[in-house]
Amino acid sequence: MDKANKLYIAIFASGAGSNAANLIQYFKNHDKIAIALIVCNKPEAGVLSIAADNHVPTLLIEKERFFRGDAYLPVLEQYHIDYIVLAGFLWKVPVALIQAYPQKIVNIHPALLPKYGGKGMYGAHVHTAVVANREKETGITIHMVDEIYDNGKILFQATYSLSENDTPDDVARHVHQLEYAHFPEQVEKLVVGMSRE
Repeated sequence: MDKANKLYIAIFASGAGSNAANLIQYFKNHDKIAIALIVCNKPEAGVLSIAADNHVPTLLIEKERFFRGDAYLPVLEQYHIDYIVLAGFLWKVPVALIQAYPQKIVNIHPALLPKYGGKGMYGAHVHTAVVANREKETGITIHMVDEIYDNGKILFQATYSLSENDTPDDVARHVHQLEYAHFPEQVEKLVVGMSRE
């Protein structure tokens, strides 16, 4: 991989890694962007197997160093990381990382922010709340990351209209489809667009 011609992305993920897998596939033979590292905070997370299957290096992080140490910045520099993409990463990003990558950290959230955002609002928790509150629509939000949970500038939203009988599992399935359809393209747009500026 010729670094001179590529922008390197680190994907931060905590779980099964379906969005990470989708991103890896999308950028597999991309001429400008490469997935250079998977960063994970859970040793048992499925995303680590996905990374291994796709020959993407992994970094397993621990809380103390991430929040009160060097935030693993030297490792990210070692891998020449240009952008960070959060794909189901459940820890808050430390200020040190946000300052090192200003406007270069992007997250996907499984709801239409500012609704259903903030601490503890992830995955099934979001979909359960959406159904319990009888929302007419939900969807995804792709946004920049700042010091506050789910608060940064919104780049893109896509919606899904709920039917009366939708369960949280139904909502999750539809939201995942939106994530897979839009997240890679929006990341590409952000990264390639920023590199032109």
